[in-house]
Amino acid sequence: MRAAKAKAGSGLDAVTAAALVALPLVFATGSLALGAYAVDPIEVCRILLARIVGRDLGADAMAANLVWEVRVPRVLAAAVVGAGLSVTGAMFQGLFKNPLAAPDTLGVSNGAGFGAALAIVAGLSGFGTQVGAIAFGLAAVALAFAIVARGRASTVTLILSGMLVGSLFSSLVSLLKFVADPTEKLPQIVYWLMGSLSGVGYDALSGVLPPYLAFMGVLFLFRWRANVLSMGDAEARSFGIDVARDRGIIIASCSVVTALTVSLSGIIGWVGIVVPHLARMLVGPDFRRLLPASASLGMCYLIAIDDLCRTVSAFEIPIGVITGIIGAPMFLYFIYRRKVAW
Repeated sequence: MRAAKAKAGSGLDAVTAAALVALPLVFATGSLALGAYAVDPIEVCRILLARIVGRDLGADAMAANLVWEVRVPRVLAAAVVGAGLSVTGAMFQGLFKNPLAAPDTLGVSNGAGFGAALAIVAGLSGFGTQVGAIAFGLAAVALAFAIVARGRASTVTLILSGMLVGSLFSSLVSLLKFVADPTEKLPQIVYWLMGSLSGVGYDALSGVLPPYLAFMGVLFLFRWRANVLSMGDAEARSFGIDVARDRGIIIASCSVVTALTVSLSGIIGWVGIVVPHLARMLVGPDFRRLLPASASLGMCYLIAIDDLCRTVSAFEIPIGVITGIIGAPMFLYFIYRRKVAW
């Protein structure tokens, strides 16, 4: 009976769950209204409702085209990237017992950056750049696992191999930047590496969303196993957990999600570090509460950051620049308040 009550109490209460669902919707609606051509939030709701019900509700045609063709895919991309980076960051911090663990701990971001840069130098399309980023992001993680497989496997050696692989691909990116055409290719590489959602459309989203949702689903299904794994290998085995298998599934799923998000937005730092700590402060370390909270807050955080990037000046600021400027001081504040944990 006591175990049943504990299990029942481990989930989110109705008010918290409703807030976590409502917050991203509020942020998304506000984001759809912001821009050089401002749209009233009421008009945004009318535009969205008209498309959903399939009826003409008297919405302005130009505003409707702007909202659906430009702003909706961008807001969706911000939500996808924010949730993906935050959830994978929370998972890695728990599995590796390291408050600085991030989605790119195993070198996936640098690998994806190399793949995208290689595609740009080769003159491939936007879809080719996405494919290159995903392929080399996953290749970086596979190389990190291959290095560990040759020696004594542990979380420490896996992190070290990830740092090694990340450094290797970072150097390869520098080499591509050195040999790239400085008038056309180099600016594209630099801008992509700084992160941006300006070029995301429905085509890019449609290629990423199916595998993204599938692997995010795996991570949410493994929430309780992540709780046990974060206690240590010996404790996990005492619960009947196959440590190597389950940890491998979680790390592989996190790596795929990270590669997919990086292929959409470029490299965006600090989201996967800062947001999980903020979520942990609000709902605690239990992954059954932490992952939904991280996903919701990650969506809100990146939507707000993207709004800032495209409205604070006449020229759009790369999103990775702003996340670094905001994220680092936030993390220092968490350290000062002794809120950094896993």
